[in-house]
Amino acid sequence: EDEQIVAEIMGRRFFPPLITHKTWEGFHFAGHEIRITEATDCYGAVVWPSALVLCYFLETNSKQCNLVDKNVIEIGAGTGLVSIVASLLGAFVTATDLPELLDNLQHNVLQNTKQKCKHQPCVKELSWGIDLEKNFPRSSCHFDYIMAADVVYYHPFLDELLLTFDHLCKNDTVILWAMKFRLEKENQFVDKFKTLFDLEMISNFPSLNIALYKAMRKGRMKA
Repeated sequence: EDEQIVAEIMGRRFFPPLITHKTWEGFHFAGHEIRITEATDCYGAVVWPSALVLCYFLETNSKQCNLVDKNVIEIGAGTGLVSIVASLLGAFVTATDLPELLDNLQHNVLQNTKQKCKHQPCVKELSWGIDLEKNFPRSSCHFDYIMAADVVYYHPFLDELLLTFDHLCKNDTVILWAMKFRLEKENQFVDKFKTLFDLEMISNFPSLNIALYKAMRKGRMKA
């Protein structure tokens, strides 16, 4: 079953028939052909398999996870694929990442959502743990969903990432987080994460070493 579903997920990806001056990949999600421009010299500017896993879940579970008119933020949006799919499924999306990634992120989001979505998504800078209250004040920012794909890997900002999850998450916010396990640091982060949030694995793909989690603030997990 794992291999069958993984084949279906990876089958949503296609490549240009001819090599051009711009590096891009294509994807089929939410009834649309999505073209993502990439930059191979930067971790945040390529599409990782965890993003495909999360997009596949959003599309195939659109009844139980109805995004229409929901307020969604994606942290570490990278090339923007997850944000684009959530927008095509009817959400109002804020796609965030580091300042050096925003131009490419904005290009992809605009190219794939303009005049196709109920709500035009916005792109915003978010450096984990920095100026959170200034840029995303608790009093006025309420997100129904926080989405993250492959934000936990070998980098020195795991504490700041946890702080960012904590700041953005209200009692009724649902976190959807796809993660590829590589090193022991990932497991340590999960342990820290579970001190603040109830965590439920909703999909597991051993052949990709990727798990998809749903989380809510501690003690607030809904049935």
